[in-house]
Amino acid sequence: MTEHSSSPDDPDLTQGVPLADIADGAMVTGHVGDEPVLLVRRAGALFAIGATCTHYGAPLADGLVVGDTIRCPWHHACFSLRHGEVLGAPAQDDLKCWRVEQHDGRAFVRDALPAAQAPEPAAASLPASVVIVGGGAAGNAAADTLRRQRYAGPVTLFSADRALPYDRPNLSKDYLAGTAQADWLPLRPDGFYADKGIDVRRDVRVVKLDPAQKTVTLSDGSVVTYGALLLATGAEPARLAVPGATLPHVAVLRTLADCDALIAQAETAHRCVIVGASFIGLEAAAALRARGLEVHVVAPEARPMERVLGATLGDMLQALHESHGVQFHLESTIAEIEADRVTLSTGVELATDLVVTGIGVRPDVTLAQTAGLAIDRGVSVDAFLQTSAPGIYAAGDIARWPDARTGERIRVEHWVVAERQGAVAARNILGQRRRFAAVPFFWTQHYDVAVNYVGHAEQWDRVDVDGDPAAHDCSVTYWRNGTRLAVATVGRDLASLRVEAEFEQEMP
Repeated sequence: MTEHSSSPDDPDLTQGVPLADIADGAMVTGHVGDEPVLLVRRAGALFAIGATCTHYGAPLADGLVVGDTIRCPWHHACFSLRHGEVLGAPAQDDLKCWRVEQHDGRAFVRDALPAAQAPEPAAASLPASVVIVGGGAAGNAAADTLRRQRYAGPVTLFSADRALPYDRPNLSKDYLAGTAQADWLPLRPDGFYADKGIDVRRDVRVVKLDPAQKTVTLSDGSVVTYGALLLATGAEPARLAVPGATLPHVAVLRTLADCDALIAQAETAHRCVIVGASFIGLEAAAALRARGLEVHVVAPEARPMERVLGATLGDMLQALHESHGVQFHLESTIAEIEADRVTLSTGVELATDLVVTGIGVRPDVTLAQTAGLAIDRGVSVDAFLQTSAPGIYAAGDIARWPDARTGERIRVEHWVVAERQGAVAARNILGQRRRFAAVPFFWTQHYDVAVNYVGHAEQWDRVDVDGDPAAHDCSVTYWRNGTRLAVATVGRDLASLRVEAEFEQEMP
């Protein structure tokens, strides 16, 4: 995890900087003592905030000021300039703020300000208790937000995972590649949940939900009541259904346990076949190449990622992976897996001692479906993320919601969306009635090349390309019926932030 510190050449902001050097909307990076600080001028006001994003340490000076917020250039976290409060995932922690004084034509950064605190919630609108089913991005964000919003009632999070909530996107990237330490992964340090009074019950499955009685039944037969409930059960990886698919060297990559098992197998493997040119599949290909394995990718499409990113970026990603030694077998599927080889639908045999399947995921809606909740290729929710049952909300990979910008009902399987939905659902559980109106965002990393994507385009009838994809410097815009639906960028972080802000302005 990269941390950015202030440069010795950055000004000491306690000594002041000329106001004339700070245009409206401009930023000056400096320091207060040993702490990097960003001085921002916006609509005549001056704000001093921590200079690095609290997610992965990105320099906020490379980001974008939008209204009274600042956006992170890497993964689009959003913070309040006035209070440092984190307003949008994937960051979880607020920025530190300092008091600013102006006199004699200079701006001076003074003492640190107290941390922002949410107002006391109205007791009349609060549930007696909150149960969260799912320990992934949405569930963790919801539990965190409930406490940040000063809800004092019992919060119980049931997670089928054996580990405390962790940074799932890292599994197929740096952690699998061996360049990230295990202690990067937990979303919160040991003791956080106990300190916040969040009862996290790991390796526990909820097997029944009774909306009428407001109870959940656990796999051990015990029954727990709730005042309000959030369903955040996520998705399950699709499995191969071919001879040999259950052999011990065939792996999936969804959980930390999956990843640790895959790393252990990769330590003795020499050749790997990746089944599926999905985000997970291609990121795993890059990570395993970093470990020195020979990697083959087998996929039924004519080019990787074409269904999501189109032909231009599909070709770019294929060329990038091929330049790192990955071999593609496209328009092919797996016919059979044996202990030392796979046979393709084309008859080609590939020697291998490791197979990783990345053929997509399916939303885990079983609990919702058996409880009688409305299902629409996911769990159907309204603009406030409430399901068809009062007091039950859904967020993350399972939720299909009305997109405020396009008017379409969509479901998105991406980490940042899940975190932002978990936070909004928590606020609505507390009676705040906030519409979920965030613009969908995701990123994917392959070697040293990242693709940022804002908006949502399941189908399009026109694609505009600006720049040079081969040079990893471009913007790709997806249109349907003359409406701009989404934009993917490579090497253009600021452009991605600007598009996100423009999409936000299109919200009704």
